[in-house]
Amino acid sequence: MANYKELEGFSVQTLATDPDSPGWVGSIFYNSTSGTFKTVKPGGVPAGTWASGGTLNVTRTEQLGTAGTQTSALTFGRSSPTPTAITESYNGTSWTSVADLNTARGRGFGVGVSNTSALGIGGVTNPGDATVANTESWNGSAWTEVNDLPEARSDGSAFGTQTAAIQAGGNRGVVDANTFSWNGTSWSPSTSFNTGRFENGAAGIQTAGIIVGGRNTPSTVSATTESWNGSAWTEVGDLNTARAYPGTFGTQTLAIAAGGGVSPSPFPPTAVTESWNGTSWTEVNDLATAAKLMSAAAGTDNTSGLVAAGTATEEWTAPDVVINTLTTS
Repeated sequence: MANYKELEGFSVQTLATDPDSPGWVGSIFYNSTSGTFKTVKPGGVPAGTWASGGTLNVTRTEQLGTAGTQTSALTFGRSSPTPTAITESYNGTSWTSVADLNTARGRGFGVGVSNTSALGIGGVTNPGDATVANTESWNGSAWTEVNDLPEARSDGSAFGTQTAAIQAGGNRGVVDANTFSWNGTSWSPSTSFNTGRFENGAAGIQTAGIIVGGRNTPSTVSATTESWNGSAWTEVGDLNTARAYPGTFGTQTLAIAAGGGVSPSPFPPTAVTESWNGTSWTEVNDLATAAKLMSAAAGTDNTSGLVAAGTATEEWTAPDVVINTLTTS
């Protein structure tokens, strides 16, 4: 019978720490620190998992927005039980309270690439959850009022950066397909998408993004995904689980849609998570806690991101490799 060296061309190697390079896939090694033999298997998005992150200082429900990455995020505003202006910054470990929004509000749109660069757009505020058009820009230390949306909007989504963004869907329970484009100074109407909706998710940049799910009538949730190329919308592969309020982050071709509210009304929360590869959605590992997550997600692709709801943060990580300990019987 052939031994490992004869099969692989080298002996089982001894390592003090587990490897994280895909070049080790298929190998067996001995971890001298733990005193165990281990094997390296393929990782990637199918092996991705959710883990607990830092605890928020303020309970967040129906944020105005969340922006950035798993290690540099910002979450701001809240709608329920009352609108708030409180903003928190995340460094990958803990949340810290920073300067408040100028206008307390929630259920709006947030975009941005880090905890030092973001936009807070639209939403609802007091009195009476009035829908607003306000846009505020964050520079890492303060919010500044900039030009408003052409119309008051809430309960939808946006994608992009502080200087180049798209707002699509929403308008407080009204099923419309309006799209607006931000050039760093002002908003202008853009091409409407194909299926009107609100409470949808979104991911991407101004010239390449997607919108996901939502409600296409006040009483039904949607699985529809549409892709944006900078000038036109195209319907692409549907979610496997139709839902409103999905926490969505990533790019036009590499995205995650987590949680949300599923049928029937009043749309109970789900923990289902799906990964997008530019063509189709695939179910991956669920959130630890089912939650409605519109405007509560941040991340730059489908391998790393976070969602923030209540006082809990869940972090999504898809490792390059998976390490399993070998056992004998």
